[in-house]
Amino acid sequence: MAPSLLGMFGIGQWEMIIVCIVVLILFGHRLPTVMFSLGKGLKDFKHGLNAQDDEPATTTADKPKDVN
Repeated sequence: MAPSLLGMFGIGQWEMIIVCIVVLILFGHRLPTVMFSLGKGLKDFKHGLNAQDDEPATTTADKPKDVN
């Protein structure tokens, strides 16, 4: 069996299966809503990163000065 990151914490394959089953029992009815929200959040985050790349960088020299 290949070494894994979870092996570093002493969590084996069977322990992870048991934890997943318990999580499904406790949060199964809310899981689709949580996954939908997570996906929407990731999509918005990626959109924000791409929108930032599209906008040219503005500096203080680019902005007009107020003459009062």
